[in-house]
Amino acid sequence: ADAAMYRAKAQGRNTYGFYTEDLTRHASQQLELETRLRRGLANNEFVVYYQPVMSVADGSLLGAEALVRWQPPGETMVSPAAFIPMAEETGLIVPLGEWVLREACRQLCAWQAAGLILPSVAVNLSAEQVRRQDVDALLREVLADTGLAAERLEIELTESSLMEQGDKAAALLDDLKHQGVRIAIDDFGTGYSSLAYLKRFSIDKLKIDRSFVKDLADDRNDLAIASAIVAMARALDIAVQAEGVETADQLELLKSIGCGSWQGYLRSPPVSAAEFEARFLNAEASVSHV
Repeated sequence: ADAAMYRAKAQGRNTYGFYTEDLTRHASQQLELETRLRRGLANNEFVVYYQPVMSVADGSLLGAEALVRWQPPGETMVSPAAFIPMAEETGLIVPLGEWVLREACRQLCAWQAAGLILPSVAVNLSAEQVRRQDVDALLREVLADTGLAAERLEIELTESSLMEQGDKAAALLDDLKHQGVRIAIDDFGTGYSSLAYLKRFSIDKLKIDRSFVKDLADDRNDLAIASAIVAMARALDIAVQAEGVETADQLELLKSIGCGSWQGYLRSPPVSAAEFEARFLNAEASVSHV
């Protein structure tokens, strides 16, 4: 009965559900996943992968996005789509997200100490982290502990996580900007897309969602939307980055509309720190473009 109730709640208000064996099986699987997640956090089973961010104009390396991956010992890697929702639902996203932030900052400093310079790293903060955590205090602590310069850290937030915070969002972003951290809006165009907050908040970058990039070469509407985002951002002195770039045609169109940076499988999927270092940070790798 509890399983039916929670499934109904997940589907929204004014719904009801019937108890079935499938629900029991689903609840059992979810409980097992939560248990494994907790064990994985305790046993350091998570790793950070890095996807390069490239200049549209000349193909130079501008930074990387840090993305969490789960590698249970002796098993295949678990897709983020399989565990991030559970981590958010249970609140485990808070310690997991903090670990990713610390690890990404630590890695950037370790590369710098080795003479390998990655200009910046972007780290996602989920809506649950923003809701449950003192993000400003967390960032101050992590930057102090790792020694990373604030301007080399970019925090990615979704439109929805900002809008959910209402007036608190403006205060949070002001605090982060005061520290010197850069702010990017992830998945731009898929959420509330309230133009008012672009004027109200201190935003450094908009990331065009991959859903608009995917059919850029075939859908005039997607190209028009991407062009409008770039033009608007330029007028507001906000940088623009495209996500999910997979073809040379997409990249050429992004160049034609004035998009500043991009990431995607055309250059590289997210890779381990060791592979990222070998492919993108060694002297001979730094001159290799798409």
